[in-house]
Formats: sequence, structure tokens, C-alpha cells
Amino acid sequence: KREDRPTAEAGRVILILSKEHLLCPICLDVFNQPVSTPCGHNFCRDCIQRYWQSTNPPQCPMCKHKLYKRPDLKVNTFISELYKDKLRSMDMSGHKGEVACDVCIGKRVKAFKTCLECLASFCQTHLEPHHVLGTLKKHTLINPIMNMRDRLCKKHESLLNLFCHTDQMYVCQVCVEDDHKAHRMAPIKHESQDRRDQIRSMNMEVQEDIHSRLEKTCEIGQAVEFSKRNTEKEVEESFLVFNKLLQVVKTVQADVAEAILAKQRCVESRASEMTLDLEQEINQLTNRSTDLELLSQTNDDLYLLQSFPAFSTKLPIKDWSGIWVESAVYVGTVRRALRRAESQLEETIKAEVKRLCKVEFERVKAYAVDVTLDPDTAHPKLVLSENRKQVYHSDVAVNLPDNPARFYPCVSVLGKEGFCFGRFSYEVQVKGKTERDIGVGLESVNRKGGNLLNPERGYWTLGMREDESYWALSSPPVRLPLVEKPQAVLVYVDMEVGQVSFYNSDSHSHIYTYTGYTFSERLFPYFNPRRNHSGVNSAPLLILPLNI
Repeated sequence: KREDRPTAEAGRVILILSKEHLLCPICLDVFNQPVSTPCGHNFCRDCIQRYWQSTNPPQCPMCKHKLYKRPDLKVNTFISELYKDKLRSMDMSGHKGEVACDVCIGKRVKAFKTCLECLASFCQTHLEPHHVLGTLKKHTLINPIMNMRDRLCKKHESLLNLFCHTDQMYVCQVCVEDDHKAHRMAPIKHESQDRRDQIRSMNMEVQEDIHSRLEKTCEIGQAVEFSKRNTEKEVEESFLVFNKLLQVVKTVQADVAEAILAKQRCVESRASEMTLDLEQEINQLTNRSTDLELLSQTNDDLYLLQSFPAFSTKLPIKDWSGIWVESAVYVGTVRRALRRAESQLEETIKAEVKRLCKVEFERVKAYAVDVTLDPDTAHPKLVLSENRKQVYHSDVAVNLPDNPARFYPCVSVLGKEGFCFGRFSYEVQVKGKTERDIGVGLESVNRKGGNLLNPERGYWTLGMREDESYWALSSPPVRLPLVEKPQAVLVYVDMEVGQVSFYNSDSHSHIYTYTGYTFSERLFPYFNPRRNHSGVNSAPLLILPLNI
């Protein structure tokens, strides 16, 4: 009994498993030569190998674990044996419900065929008359089926062999004659074939859905890898930029230290020279003192008188009372160094900002899209070019239908193309304009009545007014102190991060960016050439062609 326990326990484990536990996550069918990846997930050998043909480097479809080389896959014997045990357990559990011969008495004998006319199942021995007797040869034999009572009409006890399309139900031949005359009928076999065709079609759609999702999985993985490369490149770029700034500070710091030390060396050199002169004079004075002492001690008066005149002349020594060494005093040295560092840093930062702005501009321009103007949204006094790339304000209104999409009285027009995800940019020539507004607007913006432009009303725009002032039309508007007056403006939108940016196309410099917004609907390019003011502002807004 103790030896039987593990087997029984294993049987219970196997029976707990459902068929879903034995399905490949890729093909959604039962495992065929199941293999395991290093991360522990199981797939059909052919399925995972086909999947890896579309991914580089290979990765697990379930957890996205990356593999730097394809592993040598071996068939998972445990899964294979488990699958076989499961099938055996399913067969054993279904043995009692196995179709048995309806003629055999006593021992249960497995049926070989079921006769739809006899409404009975037969083993090979008792099926023999259907192969010999002419009347039985015409009967329809099918693979053994259980629950024949479910295939009989409950009213007439006849075989359900027809499908009534009129009443959407299965009927027997007697039902047709009684209750379904003139109804549209189809044999079960034909109806089954139609359903089989539908199943094949549905399965093809499912397979296509699986394939599209595998492709999307691959696409997402590639996007992550692309993002990773961009991130690494951006981090490297930031290190280079800030290292340049640090190098400026270090250079100025080294120059200051050298200047301070040089001043100390000058003090020490001056002191050394003075000390040497003093030592020489001390030696001279010491020698004179010795000679005078000896002369004063002589007993020869004549010698003293004869030698004295030589000592009456004063030694050639300096007057040191007004001579001194100034100690190094550093007043404003570090301050002046900071100013020099500030100046150099400012120059370096300006150069780096200019360089990075150019790089940023080129990256943004890579998302350029083809934009055309939508005449159904244009104010009646706006004139659109034939190619719908230019717009200007005219004093004469055109008789146009006042549809809900048309702007009035605001002299505005939207782009024909709308965007609901991703990034896009477009470029507009504004040369000759004294007033204009450009940017993007939500699909739901109010087209009628006064039109106040700000993000709260669904607009992210850049404006210019007749006093040559430039404004980010936020709430409240922000005046932009532009040194360079743009002749063309590039508008860039990143819907994923919620930002709208404007660039001077001539200098490749950044003008303004709206950030931190969520775009829950489509965005459209927005143009407002504003009124022409008797020809002063008659120049058109021109959408520039793609030039990536």
C-alpha cells in the first residue's frame, strides 16, 4: 500500500492538469516536441525556432528574457511523458463512456461503427450484415458516437438529419412534413460543411491574429532596443558636454593656482636676493669691526695714526631702513578667476547649446509629415492654393456652406491630416507676415464664435503680432524675447510625452515648448494668417515641402 501512494498521488497531479496546461503559448495547440527555454517556459520546438527567426537577439515570447545566443534545445522528456500520462488518464477516465456494441450481451465490446438508420452501434462482428445484405448496405455508417438519444427528434423518435434555416433548429424528416413545410431546409451534412468552412475561416483569422501579435511583440522589442541605444547615446552625449564644462573650470582653477604660486615665487626670489646682499654687507661690516678692534689694541701709536685714515672711509653699504619685502596679498584673485571662468563657461555653453540645438532640430525634422490644408474648415475669407499648401486672408468672402467644421468668425483653417499617437512635425514659411498664429489644435475645438487660443481650449500655438512681438499663447500668454526673427517655423509634437515645440528653421534654434499635457483625441495642424490689414499682412502662410 505504501508503494501505491506515490503512483496515486502522481495520478491526482496529472488529473488536476487541464488541457490548457499542455498547450503551446505560440500555436495554442497541444505540444509537439516540447522544449524548455533557459527561463523555464515551454514551447513546441518548431514554434520557438520560427519565432526566433524574427527576433535578434533571441528572447522568450512570454517573459522577454534575452538570450545572447540560441540555446541547443532538447525535448523536455518530463513534459512529453506528462502529456502521454494525461492522455492515458483521459482515456482511462473516459473508458466507461466508450461507445459499446448494442448487440453484444455480457462482455462490453467496443463498437466499430454507428448506423444512422438503425440508430445503433455495432462491433466488427455484428457490423458484418451491413456489408453483406443489400438493404443494409445503403445505410449510413459513421464513427461510433455516444448518446444516440440526443440525435433523435424528441417528438417523432426519428433521426435529426435536417437543419431548418427558417426556425434555426434541427429537425427530422417527419418534422418537415408536419410543422416545417415550405421552410428553407438543408441536410445536416451540408450545414456541417458550411460550419467547417466557417471554422477554417475563423481559425485562419485566429492564426493571423497570433501572427500579427507575434509581429507586434517583435516590434515592441525592437522599439525597446532602439530606445535603449538612444538612451545610451544621450547619456554619453551628456557626459561629453558636462565634461567640457568641467574642463573649463579645471583649466581656470589650474591657471589661478599657478598665478598664486608664481606670485609667491616672486616674493621668495626678491627675499633671497635681499638676504644675499645683507649677508655680504654683514661680512664686510664684521671684517671692519675685527680690524678696528685690532687697531684699537695696538701699543704702536705711530702705526695707529698712520693706519687710521684707511678706516675713516665708510663702507659702501645700503641704507636698508626704507627697503622691505612685501608679502603676497591676494585681493580679488579668486573673484577675477570666477569671472574669467564664468565668461569661458558662457562661451562654451553657448557653443554647446547651439550645437545641440542643431542636433535636436535635425532629430525633430526626421518626423516630418506631409500636411495639406482642409478646405472644409477654412474661414470663407481665407484663400487656399490649388495644392492646399498656402493660405492668406482676402477681403472678399467666398459663398461656402456653413458646416460645423468651418471656422467663423475666426480666420483659421486646420490641416487635413489628424494624428492620434506618436510624433510628427511640419514646417511653415512665415516670411513677410506681420501677424500670424500657427501650432496644433484638438479635433473637438470650438469652430464658431470668438476663438481664444490656449491649451485649456485645445490649442497649442505660437503667435506674432504687428508690433513684432512673439508670444506663446498659453494661459496667460508668455512673451518671447526672440533675438532672431524666424522666417520659417518648425512645429514638433510628441503625443506620447505630451509636448509641443517650436523651432526657428533658419538658425535651428529652439523657441518654446509646451510640456506636461495629455492628448486624449486627434491633433490637427492649425493655421491662422490673421487679417491682411489692407495688404500689410497679405503674405501667405506656406507649408514647406518635406526635406528630411
